[in-house]
Amino acid sequence: MEITIDNIKTALSKVVEPDLNKDIITLGLVDKINAEHDFITFSVKVSNPAMHSKKRMEEACEFALERAFGKDVKSNITVEALPKDRDPTIRTVLPNVKHIIAVASGKGGVGKSTITTNLAAGLAKKGYKVGLVDADIYGPSAPTMFDLVGQRPDGVEINGKTLIKPLESHGVKILSIGFFSDPDQAVVWRGPMATKALNQMFKDAHWGDLDYLLIDLPPGTGDIHLTLIQNIPLTGAIIVSTPQEVALADARKGINMFKMDTLKVPVIGLVENMAWFTPAELPDNKYYIFGQDGAKNLAEAMDVPLLAQIPLVQSMREAGDVGRPAVLQDSTPSSKIFDELVSTVIKTVEA
Repeated sequence: MEITIDNIKTALSKVVEPDLNKDIITLGLVDKINAEHDFITFSVKVSNPAMHSKKRMEEACEFALERAFGKDVKSNITVEALPKDRDPTIRTVLPNVKHIIAVASGKGGVGKSTITTNLAAGLAKKGYKVGLVDADIYGPSAPTMFDLVGQRPDGVEINGKTLIKPLESHGVKILSIGFFSDPDQAVVWRGPMATKALNQMFKDAHWGDLDYLLIDLPPGTGDIHLTLIQNIPLTGAIIVSTPQEVALADARKGINMFKMDTLKVPVIGLVENMAWFTPAELPDNKYYIFGQDGAKNLAEAMDVPLLAQIPLVQSMREAGDVGRPAVLQDSTPSSKIFDELVSTVIKTVEA
């Protein structure tokens, strides 16, 4: 087949944008097509900005060109994410959510859920429309931290389809696997069951218009993380760690996972939790019981922003246990710390 602009478009019409289920020519995603002898250049846009999605699109286009013009054809393909001002309905997964942020940790017990909860409530306090997916399948915390234990979401009919309606607390829309299981019963699921349940909380729920959707991931770097990154168009990830080396080693792995060439999810920053202990009776004292500046030093070494250093304060734990996040306790030292974290995240994401 002769290499012409029309023939190139015919060849690329066999390439389907995976999120939109239509070919890239029909969707108008291909631009700047040029052909000189056996060298073809063009740009193509994808709905999922993750690096693995861009790589798959590039490979699909190369295969389509080779099949049409032979293996000797050469190409230079520029793959870009759809611009923010493009009609949001072009994205089929969570099309009305502006920013989707995963909150992760390399190991358990570092306070990841506390950070996620206060970040969500703090964003809502500032007037943003916020949702939270508690994706920690085996240890869901959101029902307790938002005072929703024992409650169950209702269904809502949207365009003839019944979807899950997230529960709401403190201005945050919430879905958690904890809403669908007995609080005292262990969730014993294999990987495929867990990832299916996770996908349902995104794709079978009516989230409506949101400015931010936060995802509280389980600790580690397993199936659930890969499923999320491959299926959800993440704005970026926040890593939570405590200062001691055993936590930092796992936090380093978490950062490296998101930075992998096949994933390329932006790391928004690192939060050092339990940075020091301050007793209520000595509010000016700092005791570095887990070590000093460990996560701060890691952030500098890995060229990742340090978003905040959060102290270990008894009132923060108590606030989570009674279902009222510490960020809502206005004019307290704890609320001021989380307000600063919220402001830093907003500034970083919306820069």
